[in-house]
Amino acid sequence: MAGIISARQVLTPSGWLADHAIHVDDGGTIAEVSPRGFDAAAAVGTALPGMANVHTHSFQRAMAGLAEARGPEGSDDFWTWRKVMYRFLDILAPHHIEAIAAQVQLEMAEAGYTASAEFHYLHHTFGGGKFDDPAEMSNAIFAASEASGIGLTHLPVLYTYGGLDKRPLAGGQLRFGNSIDEFETLHAAIASNIRNLPADFRLGAAPHSLRAVDREGLEACLALCPDGPIHIHAAEQVKEVEEVEAHLRARPVRWLLDNMPVDHRWCLIHATHLEMGEVADLASSQAVAGLCPTTEANLGDGIFAAREYLSAGGRFGIGSDSNIRLSVAEELRMLEVSQRLKHRQRAVLTDNATRSNGRYLYERAAEGGAQAIGRQAGAIAPGQLADIVALRDDLPFLDWPQPDQRLDAWIFGVEGPAVSNVWSAGRHIVRNGEHIRAADIRARFASTIRELGAAL
Repeated sequence: MAGIISARQVLTPSGWLADHAIHVDDGGTIAEVSPRGFDAAAAVGTALPGMANVHTHSFQRAMAGLAEARGPEGSDDFWTWRKVMYRFLDILAPHHIEAIAAQVQLEMAEAGYTASAEFHYLHHTFGGGKFDDPAEMSNAIFAASEASGIGLTHLPVLYTYGGLDKRPLAGGQLRFGNSIDEFETLHAAIASNIRNLPADFRLGAAPHSLRAVDREGLEACLALCPDGPIHIHAAEQVKEVEEVEAHLRARPVRWLLDNMPVDHRWCLIHATHLEMGEVADLASSQAVAGLCPTTEANLGDGIFAAREYLSAGGRFGIGSDSNIRLSVAEELRMLEVSQRLKHRQRAVLTDNATRSNGRYLYERAAEGGAQAIGRQAGAIAPGQLADIVALRDDLPFLDWPQPDQRLDAWIFGVEGPAVSNVWSAGRHIVRNGEHIRAADIRARFASTIRELGAAL
C-alpha cells in the first residue's frame, strides 16, 4: 500500500501545488506532500482529495428504469415511488444485495467517490422473517466492499414504526423492522462480523426518521454509537414535515435541534424543507447536511436552502441516495444549478474570494463528507487517509492552464468519464479510468439483473 503518487497539480488545504509527490505509508495514510520524489513520467494530471458519498441505499440502483412511469393515481411523487421500491424489495435475496452493492461501489469509484456511507435498512428475509445471523444482509454489503476496495461506513438503520402514530409496520417495511432490543442485538452481530474489514472501516447508527423512530429509539442509537456517526432522514418531504408537526408540535429539524444533542457527529439527510431559524441553528450545530441533489430532483423533493445555509457557515456533504445516477460532478452541478434557478443568479455557492465556484463546492463537500461518515479524510495533507482522485488531462477542458478552471470544467462542462485514478486509504482501486475488478463485478451484476428481471 505504501508508495508515492506524483501529480502535476495537487489540491491541498493551502491551495494548488505544482509538481508534487504524495507519500503514502503502509497504513494508507498520507505521510508527506512535497516536491521530493516527484516523477514527471508517472505523474497524474490533477489530484483532488477524495469525496465521501454520505448517503446511499445500494439496492435501489437495480431499480433504474422501474419507477419512471406515472402511477394509477394520476400523479407521481416520492410516495408513489416508494410503493414501487417496496414491491421491488419482495424479490431481493442476500446474494442480490452483494452483487448490486459491489456494482454500485465500482461505479462510485469510477465517478470519483473514495468512500461511502451505506444507510442500511434491509435487515430481514422475505415477509420480515429472521435470518439465523441477524447481520446476514450487512455481511453482503461487507463482501461487496471487500471486492470493490472502496472505503465503507456502515449505518444499520433502526426502523420501528410505520408512522408517528406508532402504527405497526406492514408490507415492504417488514424487512426493515426492529424493536430497540432487536436492533441492539443486530448492531452487536454486525460489530462482531467486521474483524476482517480494513482499518478505515467505520460503524455508526441510523435512526431512520422521526416517522419511524421515537425518542427512546433515538437515545438507543446514541448509546450504541456514542462517538457517531449518527445519520437520520429529516424534512425530505412536505408531507413528512406536516406529519411531524401534527404529532410533535415542531418541524422535524427544529424538534431534533431542541431535543437531541445534535453536533458534529450527526448528519441530517436531505433537510430540504427548512425555515430560516432552522437554517441558522443547523449551521451553528456543526452537524452536516447530507444533500443528494440528483435524487432530490428525481423524486421531486424540493430545493435545499443552500445559499443561506452555507452563508451561515453550515457544513454539507453529497450523497447518491437512490443511485439513479452516480456522479460526483453531477451532484455538485445539480446543487449549484438548482440555486441558480431558484435565485436567478450565477455562481451562487461560492465565497467570492480566491476559489472558483467549482473549487468552493468541491472542497466544502469533501470536508463535510469526511466528517459525516467519521473518516479521517477530505484533504490531501499529512495525517489524512490517502483518499485521492485524479482527473484525466487528455480531455478537452481538463488541460486548462489554471487548475481551478480544470475543476470547474469537470463539474460544469465535461462530458464523458473524467476520472483516471482513485485511491481509497491508499488502495489503488481505479486505474486508467476503470475499476481494477471491473470485469468480474460487472458480470455478476449483469447476471443478477437478468435474474431479477425474470422474477418481476
